[in-house]
Amino acid sequence: MNQLLNRELARELNQHTQSWNILDTLKYLAEKFRRQITFSTSFSYEDQVISDIIFTHNLPITIFTLDTGRLFEETYKVHSRTLAKYDKLIKVYAPDHAKVEKLVTQQGPFSFYESVEQRKECCHIRKVEPLNRALKNMACWITGVRGSQSESRQNWSKFEYDDSHQLIKYNPLINWTLEETIAYIKTNHVPYNILHDRGYPSIGCAPCTRPVKEGEDIRAGRWWWENNTSRECGIHSND
Repeated sequence: MNQLLNRELARELNQHTQSWNILDTLKYLAEKFRRQITFSTSFSYEDQVISDIIFTHNLPITIFTLDTGRLFEETYKVHSRTLAKYDKLIKVYAPDHAKVEKLVTQQGPFSFYESVEQRKECCHIRKVEPLNRALKNMACWITGVRGSQSESRQNWSKFEYDDSHQLIKYNPLINWTLEETIAYIKTNHVPYNILHDRGYPSIGCAPCTRPVKEGEDIRAGRWWWENNTSRECGIHSND
């Protein structure tokens, strides 16, 4: 499917499913994009909501996660609790070991603190390249993005065309508030990352994430040492 048709499909899906709830939309997409639809989870509040819907209703949608090798212990714990609760598989994608070995050998374990370029190089090896492998041959990618997470995401629609991966991106929680997300987690007893209770609204790699202070932007804890950046790793080409 070429770029023009994909953009038109995204517009049609936004109109067609405008009044639908998330479950009905996911069921429709699972049928429309059989075996070519997947969901990426980082075990955040948002991602746990979507995983709960997919797993609870046994939807034929694969779920994968990116293990960068630098995640918090608490993230691995919620991963483990999620597997135990639902008894379902989550496909793990890791970075190319040769590229990680070369990066750390030549630049050291904390090169990402030295410049934006070096940080993005690390993100590319540990996150972007594994994501590209996970999305290969996929036609629809489900994300846990919410509009209020960053200024750049506020204008996103539920359905977008991702030019980088040439597929449809579905953002079911794009219009949800953080409060609505947390309420779902608590009401449905969904496992979540305890770091959220410790001031971490956005959780990535351990060396690159800190808790946010009162009044700070929700993304302020990511790559906090950088100035005037979008605080993104590059996996969402829309940003």
